[in-house]
Amino acid sequence: MYKIGFDNEKYLKTQSEQIKQRIAQFGGKLYLEFGGKLFDDYHASRVLPGFSPTSKISMLHNLNDQAEIIIVINAADIEKNKVRGDLGITYDLDVLRLIDAFRGFGLYVGSVVLTCYSEQLSGASAFQKRLEALGVKVYRHYPIAGYPSNIPLILSDEGYGKNEYIETSRSLVVVTAPGPGSGKMATCLSQLYHDHKRGISSGYAKFETFPIWNLPLRHPVNLAYEAATADLKDVNMIDPYHLDAYGEMAVNYNRDVEIFPVLSSMFEGISGSSPYKSPTDMGVNMAGYCIFDNDAVEQASRQEIIRRYYNAMATKVKGLSDGEEAARIELIMKSMGLTTDERAVVKASLDVEKATGKPAAAIELCDGSIITGKTSSLMGSLSAMLLNALKQLGGIDDEVHLIAPQIIEPVQDLKINHLRSHNPHLHTDEMLVALSICASFDEKAEIAMQQLEKLKNAEAHSTVILSPVDESVMKKLGINITYEPKYETQRLYHK
Repeated sequence: MYKIGFDNEKYLKTQSEQIKQRIAQFGGKLYLEFGGKLFDDYHASRVLPGFSPTSKISMLHNLNDQAEIIIVINAADIEKNKVRGDLGITYDLDVLRLIDAFRGFGLYVGSVVLTCYSEQLSGASAFQKRLEALGVKVYRHYPIAGYPSNIPLILSDEGYGKNEYIETSRSLVVVTAPGPGSGKMATCLSQLYHDHKRGISSGYAKFETFPIWNLPLRHPVNLAYEAATADLKDVNMIDPYHLDAYGEMAVNYNRDVEIFPVLSSMFEGISGSSPYKSPTDMGVNMAGYCIFDNDAVEQASRQEIIRRYYNAMATKVKGLSDGEEAARIELIMKSMGLTTDERAVVKASLDVEKATGKPAAAIELCDGSIITGKTSSLMGSLSAMLLNALKQLGGIDDEVHLIAPQIIEPVQDLKINHLRSHNPHLHTDEMLVALSICASFDEKAEIAMQQLEKLKNAEAHSTVILSPVDESVMKKLGINITYEPKYETQRLYHK
């Protein structure tokens, strides 16, 4: 059952106030390194039910007159056509996507920075020309030998001093990137170095939603973050510097704790002293103060960890990983006493598969009711599940046929005889198109279509790996789907 546990309005207000305070602390100029996704943060909305996927963008919109955005991309990532796993597009194309998205939200994109740039990287040079042709300012930052440990070189004219100074005009400079390893922190520190030489007062802070520093180390929300970053091998830990300075427990993660002594030395080298006593001090995240139902948040996080486990297992079966990610998540689950049995739709779907001998699916609606779907001569189990769920939500009798046979048969004929498909079953996208056609002349089909929005935040499970089309439809409907790590039929090539 879906329960809200996070106050999004309070979050927008307190987060904006915290950032304003940090800007004032540094004399009116703050470089804010933004980790994670600035928009479409669905992980946060899943583990903090009530958190809006666009919360961070909305928060920045509240600071619109003070904020500008710098997008950072590693030149080497352009050269090797690095791809974002979640979107399937290269980092350079994602930069263009981010620029359009930020501008669409009414935010000012000041410039793009090419980090680790060298003249030999022809792809990066071509990308710079493309951006400049679109009217986007581009700056180059260069590799520094021995980074980040060679602090004397870094804080010299041959280190940060060699980087092009980024001209900014707002008090809040948000530094973001398509993905990790882009050079966000180095870009912020380079700007501090140049500002100090110019007599400009400025500071640095970091905005990471997870782990949430003022929740316990083993809180399910923080463990869900470990599961989400299992491929990066991130580990949550108590911040020893924070404990030593304040006698208070605070949660951070290994990379920030490991790099803090270096950062502290850099701050001292740039301005004579470090403004922070711990890596936790650097953060501005207020999410922990906006949880009002801890039980709801814990349950949502436990479900997220199970979902991450299933996803990692499927990735292994698809040959896209070596299984280490799944093993790490499995250890997290064991440490929590968490099993897949806690996901009710798993047993429900497997029971139907066992009874029918064919692939099956199950969905848990937001009111807690569980609806199943089985494979038939007309539909795949996922399509059947969706239709049955829409009937339940619309109060339509289970015996009613929402899609007329005269609609289904031409679709199957098209698939088999013209598109050369071997599968006559209607996929979810085909089923929904057929249902929408029927809705134009059938009142009950129209009622069913009106229920689609109610599927958002539902939990679902399939007994076989989904096709990319079905998986995309589930995501667009807002359904949290998992599936068994096995194909419907074992083939070397899966269409």
